[in-house]
Amino acid sequence: MSTGKSNTLSRGRVYTILVVGLTPRLLQFMPALRKVAENGFAANLDPVFPAVTTPVQSSMLTGRYPDEHGIVGNGWFFRDLGEVHFWKQHNALVSGEKVWHAARKADPEFTVGNMCWWYAMGMEIDSVLTPRPVFHYDGSIEPDLYTRPDGMRADLQRRFGTFPLAEFWSPLSNIKPSKWLVAAARHQLDEAPHDLDLLYIPHLDYDLQRYGADGPEAVQAAKELDTVLAPLLKDLDDRGYRTLIVSEYGLTTVDRPIDINRALRRAGLLNVYSQHGMEYLDPWTSAAFAVSDHQAAHVYIKDPAAHQETVRGLIAELPGVDQVLDREQQGKYRIGHARAGELVAVADPTSWFTYYYWLDDDRAPDFARCMDFFKKPGYDPAELFFDPDDRFVKVRAAYQLARMKLGMRSGFNVVPLDPSCVRGSHGRLPDRAEDGPMVLCSEPALEAKSFHATDVKSLILRTAGLEAL
Repeated sequence: MSTGKSNTLSRGRVYTILVVGLTPRLLQFMPALRKVAENGFAANLDPVFPAVTTPVQSSMLTGRYPDEHGIVGNGWFFRDLGEVHFWKQHNALVSGEKVWHAARKADPEFTVGNMCWWYAMGMEIDSVLTPRPVFHYDGSIEPDLYTRPDGMRADLQRRFGTFPLAEFWSPLSNIKPSKWLVAAARHQLDEAPHDLDLLYIPHLDYDLQRYGADGPEAVQAAKELDTVLAPLLKDLDDRGYRTLIVSEYGLTTVDRPIDINRALRRAGLLNVYSQHGMEYLDPWTSAAFAVSDHQAAHVYIKDPAAHQETVRGLIAELPGVDQVLDREQQGKYRIGHARAGELVAVADPTSWFTYYYWLDDDRAPDFARCMDFFKKPGYDPAELFFDPDDRFVKVRAAYQLARMKLGMRSGFNVVPLDPSCVRGSHGRLPDRAEDGPMVLCSEPALEAKSFHATDVKSLILRTAGLEAL
């Protein structure tokens, strides 16, 4: 990266907004965001691989690649536990110096707040807000937040209502969580301003996965979100903040799911165990299984000497698979960490990986039809849809949500097992800049043609006036 500038900014407060899915293709429909670029600049942002939420965010905050900070996906096989886990929250999972550590070397009093950037639990910063349901002893689940300071949770929910977690990620996902977060962010500008604030806005992720990245639904979602963000952007400008807007990835339209685990099972490499007529992945005895994550899949192989070439050949022949990376090839993508699979499969631009491993839907595990992203051994974008084959699915969903709100134990078994409904995905490195993520910055002195995700940490410090250009 070359800035082409030599001057250094004075000290100033920085507000960094992560607008998931923002691309040059969509920016043209977002006048409030365009104004930030017109007063400063816009640039392309090259993500790390895999271009999914937690690896990219971790690279932005540490300035490191996944092979250094260790976040190789939204989830992975925890070899020491023998279990697949997605969406863990402890910041200690992320190795490396974070942006706030670097800032406090220059200014020990530097303050930082975070709303919904990932791995928030245990961040050594001044305030934190992150979605965190309450899992009661009887199996019931209550939507809620974790905040620090603790009183921040009660104050914000008293002012703006209960955080709409059911609409943050589910078939009910909509603009409300983004509206809530923007309202909370605007309130905190007066209540608890920081030298650096991090804000995550999820709205574009929903309809782009549902309907694709280049249709009218994507345009409408962009327009809706621009309207919601406009008051916050004006507040920041009025208060003299320096505004930085980034996106983790761009989505592309897809039409082909790849059942990678079913292929491994049919080849006799993946094992399951049965309970109550349902099948569960058996990672302890499987010769190979995949942890699917959008357009990337980590393939864990128990005995690479015995099975790796067989597994590689099998996966490479699956329709929709673009590459299968061994350890040496993973080095090129900076993904070759101990947490990564022995192989990493990459889908082609119009395909994505399912986590499904059962061969008969009647044997699918109970969580497959539910909103249960903590138990599924892979990412499941079908959770954004109601099952179209169930005539009464919305009636049942309303009943189950009402039970949850009353504190009663209830499932939310509304998710289809047919993945063909999914129309948008991400994870592979973008093939075209118009489909890739972006940086918008209010400070023209920092302008560059392009940035990498690992440059964002330094860009934040330079925007704050803590690091020379």
